[in-house]
Formats: sequence, C-alpha cells, structure tokens
Amino acid sequence: MPTPTRTLRRATITGLGMYVPERILTNRELETLVETSDQWIVDRTGIRERRIASEDQATSDLAIPAAQEALRVANLSATDLDLIIVATCTGDMGSFPATAAIVQDRLEAKQAAAFDVVAVCSGFVYALDVAAQYIETGRYSNVLVIGAEIMSRLLDWTDRNTCVLFGDGAGAVVVQAAEEAADEGILGSILGTDGSGVWLLNVPSGGTRSPLTPDRIADRQQYMTMRGKEVYRFAVEIMGEAAVQALGAVGLQPSDVDLFIPHQANTRIITAAAKRLDLPMEKVFVNVDRYGNTSAASVPLAMVEAWKMGKIQPGNLLVTVGFGAGLTWGANVIRWGNVTP
Repeated sequence: MPTPTRTLRRATITGLGMYVPERILTNRELETLVETSDQWIVDRTGIRERRIASEDQATSDLAIPAAQEALRVANLSATDLDLIIVATCTGDMGSFPATAAIVQDRLEAKQAAAFDVVAVCSGFVYALDVAAQYIETGRYSNVLVIGAEIMSRLLDWTDRNTCVLFGDGAGAVVVQAAEEAADEGILGSILGTDGSGVWLLNVPSGGTRSPLTPDRIADRQQYMTMRGKEVYRFAVEIMGEAAVQALGAVGLQPSDVDLFIPHQANTRIITAAAKRLDLPMEKVFVNVDRYGNTSAASVPLAMVEAWKMGKIQPGNLLVTVGFGAGLTWGANVIRWGNVTP
C-alpha cells in the first residue's frame, strides 16, 4: 500500500509588539564622546539616533512589554503559549539561564517551554523559522518569538568604529497555525552560516576559550570588535542573495515582493540589497536612522513599525533578511494575514 502523505499546517503571524527604551542618543551627543561627527555617521550608515537602555534595565525588561503587546493583538493570554523563543546575544545572565526562561516566568506562561536562539543579528529570522516548524508539524500551536537586545552593554564607547552603530530594543510576534484554507503564513525560509568568519565580528573574551582576566579587561576585550570592511562586503553580497534563494525555494521571485524588511545595519547595505532584487526603495522598509543596529531586535522592530504604519496589508508578500556574526544569514518569505491592532 502507498505510504500516506502528511499535510503540514502553515504558520502565520497573528500578533505583533515592540518596545524601545526612552533614552535617545543622537549623533550630536556622540560627538562629545568620541572623535566623530553627525555628518560622518549619517553619510556612512544612515543612522541619526539610537535608543539606549537605562542602567536598571535588562534584556528581559525590553522583551516583556513587546511580548505583552503581541499577545494582546493576537488575543491570547500568556497561559495559552506552548513555547517562547528569545533571539538575543545580550541575555540577562550571561551564559545561563536562558533569557526566555526569565520571560516565561515574568509573563506567567506556565505551560510554555522556553529557550534562547543565539544567531546575533540573524537571530529573529532563525527563531521565526524554528517557530514555524513547530507549528507546521503540529507539535505546538501558540509560539511567542522575541528579538531583544541591549547592545549598548557590549560597546566600547571609546571605539568610534562600533559605538556609533548599535542601539537597544525589542520586537515580538505571536505565531499560530493558519486556518486550513487560508493562503497566508510563513511560506518558507533559508538559513546559512560560514563559521570561517567568526573572527570578523565578535566579543573576544568572556567565554571558555578566553575567560575574562584583569589583563583582558584592561585591554577592553569584553567589548565588541569588528572588521568593518570585511563585514560590509559580506553583507552587501548576502542580503540580496539570501532573499533570492528564499523566494526561489517557494517558487516566487523578487518581482512578487510587496515589502522587503532587511536587517537594519546600514542604509548603504540596504540600498545595495534593494538594487540586487530590482526593488524600488518604496518597497523597502528602513528605520535604521532612528534605532541604529539593534541586532536580533532589528527585523521585528522594522516589521512592527511597518505594520503599524499601514505599509503591510493582508495578502502582501514580505521578505525578511538578517545577517550577522558567525557569520550567519537567513531569510523568511511571508504571506501576510489579517492582523488588526
């Protein structure tokens, strides 16, 4: 007898939320901290300001209000959740436990499993793909995915090459099974890694390979380092290519895209990706000017803002792309459903 085929459910986004800290750090203020200028930063990155967490805020403090808003929009309570995934590289407690566990407890999501995904700036794209697979196989029905970062804690504020680039924030989505006949949801994703690029963007010390010592702290090895030119070249190449691969995997092409939501690292990189996809900039969402690079929070913050601004409508085809340390990259192809505030 023939083996019966198993029909997979499709995962769709039903709720969205975001949170950014109150403090705004402008380029003009950075001019008083390091040798830089507003014009230099804007010309090279497009960034004009970024949000900075207060000293008493941890990553979970940013994640919680974003999660609560997403649950409200999805009309779910925390007790309905089966799983919480937090994409972050700036967890509350360093090595462990997972920040997702802290979020689970604070939300009182007592039925939910919880874990973190560490793919840095690609983290949300990775986590969304993981959530989709849990939904598609029927293992779970209600998954909360959060991208949350306090990148400012990893920055050497004497290094003008990195401290001007990053900011803090959180974005969250609820992922559920689409209605059986619905033509919506996460159509597909691609993920990639090139571990040979580990040394291009990292925090040199603090792990088991190079534990923190007084000498390493004096050398400021607890802060992020980046070989900017190499990372830029990688990003320009991979952003468009990842989108093309993800679209091709589900039988679509760039001309089908209604809105491109890229990782918000640099306007020049975003523009190059749009050119690779032959997309006009009105089909590309950009908010890096106001938030800087928020790592794993970047894509969900952009998605939530675009939705709130009415730039995402039911039936629209979205492509999200992330890239970052690892080196990692990924893209999601999403057919938008009817999500109302």
